[in-house]
Amino acid sequence: MSLIGTLLGYVLTVFLLLLIVRLVLDWASVLTTVPSWVSRGRELTHTATEPVIAPVRRVLGPVGAGGVAIDLAFTAVLLATFLLRSIAFSL
Repeated sequence: MSLIGTLLGYVLTVFLLLLIVRLVLDWASVLTTVPSWVSRGRELTHTATEPVIAPVRRVLGPVGAGGVAIDLAFTAVLLATFLLRSIAFSL
């Protein structure tokens, strides 16, 4: 394993964790009223991940399924991060 691959893998792991935290906090704020620290955490995760998700969202808009809109951009970035992370760790 090369040093660059390992470092890139760790960076992608941190980004993946941010995406998962964003997912959980978004669902928490949808399902119930949340304390202020959850709102602050949600803002922080959106600030960290939105620069990557926004360009993808311009290409892949949300898909309506009944009364729910599924954000394909978030899903695509999450899957791409999993894929790139596994590639980086295998270098």
